Amino acid sequence: MATEAHDAAGAAGQSVGMPQLDVSTWQNQIFWLVVALVVIYFVLRLVALPRIGAVLADRSSTITNDLAAAEELKQKALAAEKAYNAALDKARADAAAIVAAAKAEIQADLDKATAKADAEIAAKVAESESRIGEIRAGALESVTEVAKDTAKELVAALGGKADARSITAAVTAKLKG
Repeated sequence: MATEAHDAAGAAGQSVGMPQLDVSTWQNQIFWLVVALVVIYFVLRLVALPRIGAVLADRSSTITNDLAAAEELKQKALAAEKAYNAALDKARADAAAIVAAAKAEIQADLDKATAKADAEIAAKVAESESRIGEIRAGALESVTEVAKDTAKELVAALGGKADARSITAAVTAKLKG
């Protein structure tokens, strides 16, 4: 008998199978499924979704503010670049003016120095020409004297006798051409 009861219980257990698939409990399972889904829906709708919405709104406003700030900084950067370029152009123009003024000043100093040097050179040339003239005159006199002495000695060596007047006349005629 005990084996029959055991066999009857085993047969009943085998016929039941998995409780989820038992058609007699489906209504109960569907009810609790609907209750669980409704609870999840209300929890999500009342708690999670507002928080997610707030985070998305914060992110959107942060992005919008950042884009506006970036645009403002971009405009400031463009203005700064224009100011920099204007200052650079002004500095270049000032530098060019300074260079031109320096060149003009240097040219004026150079012209003064050149004029002074030309005057000094002209004075030295005049002095040198006068000295050359003196040396030339002295050399001409010396050549004349040497020529007279040489002619007198040659005439005496050749056995002749010449007076000083005839030697002077001959040397003078020869020197003139």
